Amino acid sequence: MYKVVIIDDEPIIVEGLTRSIHWEDFECEVIGSAYSGEEGLRLLEELKPNIVFSDIRMPRMDGLTMIAAVKSRFPDMEVSILTGFQDFEYARQAIVLGVTRFLVKPSKMDELQEAVATMAKNLQAKGISPNGAEDAASQEAGLQEGDLNEGELKEESEASSFLVNNALKYMEEHYQEKLKLQDVADQVYVSQWHLSKLLNRYKGQSFSDILNNIRIEKAKELLNDPALRIGDIAEKVGFLDMAHFSRVFKRQTGMSANEFRNNLK
Repeated sequence: MYKVVIIDDEPIIVEGLTRSIHWEDFECEVIGSAYSGEEGLRLLEELKPNIVFSDIRMPRMDGLTMIAAVKSRFPDMEVSILTGFQDFEYARQAIVLGVTRFLVKPSKMDELQEAVATMAKNLQAKGISPNGAEDAASQEAGLQEGDLNEGELKEESEASSFLVNNALKYMEEHYQEKLKLQDVADQVYVSQWHLSKLLNRYKGQSFSDILNNIRIEKAKELLNDPALRIGDIAEKVGFLDMAHFSRVFKRQTGMSANEFRNNLK
């Protein structure tokens, strides 16, 4: 049987979907449910289902972020959105991330059944059978671009790009803090190993190099203010060690912070 997980912050929706659809008709079985994005992501990582029904707006985690985290690691996983929000931008982003169906609550039974049937058909087309189905865990363990077809590659790429952009946005907003790779990975709900791999793939740089680039660009802006001491600027942009700031600044710009400031005059 194909494994199904349902994620929604309304228990009545979870219960209704679980009971109203004749899952066995589609060779499916509901093996778990969750009531928040964070809980849902943990459940998906633990159970590795083939099919997911999820709300798109839930407490503590945006459904799109959860879907991107899952699709980036498990591109074969079939996902349908069930939401009360008729938001075109959310729908567009969900489709880009590889969501199979975007259903607006309340959905008719035939719409739900069609979504289940389509997701099961898509799994079969990928060579994943309901009996002894290759679960999503094997995808992550040996995920190689050569093993994915063009559609799966596009879904994985879109989801990974979405995660990278969210990670970079968080770094831009929090560069002044004592930021670690794990802090950023937690914000996009993937492991620090996975985020490090994505940053290298899409930006061609390590986390520390990207963070240093952001900090040095901010420092260059602050050097326009002669009232600010260089030591204060280094601290403002997140460097706790003045010597480290000096080394990074010279490596990035080819000159010291003092020389850079003098060239501004």
